[in-house]
Amino acid sequence: MKVSVIGAGVVGLACASELQARGAKVTIYEQGESVGDSACSWWAGGMLAPWCERESAEEPVERLGAEALDWWDGRVGGVERNGSLVLALGRDAGELRRFARRTSEYEEIDGTRVGAIEPDLAGRFGAGLYFAGEGHLNPRRALADLAKGLAARGAELCFGSAMEPDNAPGDAVLDCRGLAARDVLPGLRGVKGEMLVIRSADVTLSRPVRLLHPRIPLYIVPRGDGVFMVGATMIESDDRTRISARSMLELLGAAYALHPAFGEAEILETGVDVRPAFADNLPRLVRHGNGRVLHVNGMYRHGFLLAPAVARMAAEAVLDATATPEFFQC
Repeated sequence: MKVSVIGAGVVGLACASELQARGAKVTIYEQGESVGDSACSWWAGGMLAPWCERESAEEPVERLGAEALDWWDGRVGGVERNGSLVLALGRDAGELRRFARRTSEYEEIDGTRVGAIEPDLAGRFGAGLYFAGEGHLNPRRALADLAKGLAARGAELCFGSAMEPDNAPGDAVLDCRGLAARDVLPGLRGVKGEMLVIRSADVTLSRPVRLLHPRIPLYIVPRGDGVFMVGATMIESDDRTRISARSMLELLGAAYALHPAFGEAEILETGVDVRPAFADNLPRLVRHGNGRVLHVNGMYRHGFLLAPAVARMAAEAVLDATATPEFFQC
């Protein structure tokens, strides 16, 4: 079967990889000039944290997200399986208890254990939650490696090509354009996310750390060589042009609260983009018209976490006309 995939973000590349592994001949069309050039997944944190995400997400995110660590390890490698650490300042201790009630697969730890897990945080927090089974990856490296692997196995990647789904060649078409697909998916909305990349020679972390706050809980993800991603806001907006002063203060304040040495960090980059989401913040596989086009969309903030499971479902729907996987709509 010949399949066109439109969009080379995390969903499009994951779908292409899954289809290719099942014997399909895949061509990928991407309007940007390179991998990640126009994809909101370029700004992702790269946390593979299904149990942490259950705190604010529906049950399928936890269940299906658990597939992600092995899938990414098998496709691109580079998955750091050091777990996740969830902390709160003393005044926000109630947030830690609330987080624990809504999640599972964690160990309640005291300040001594926090320091043993992350020595640079020793003496700064009296308690925390440790999710040992979780992991993280570098999302930009993962996207590049996934595209490289697809090309090496015979897939064609067409950059600078704004292909429309109805005009794409092939036996089947997967529309993975994200928010650009609102013309055919009217229920799709945008959720703005803002992030920072900073560098500090004075702080070392081995795993993502979530710092809870009643209004804006944030996270810090190590990228190696003293580089950290700090993110991310969730604002109901389609504005992808700028980071606000308020969000910058919140992000930097969270880093400083985690460790004052971040106050001397170098700001390497700011990033803004808009995540595509439906009303329930769960993905959709929608088949329109004569059934040749399957729209795969609505990943919200769970792109890297849910892409493997959603790609599996999309491949099943494309290769088996009788398949009705989860999230499928016709």
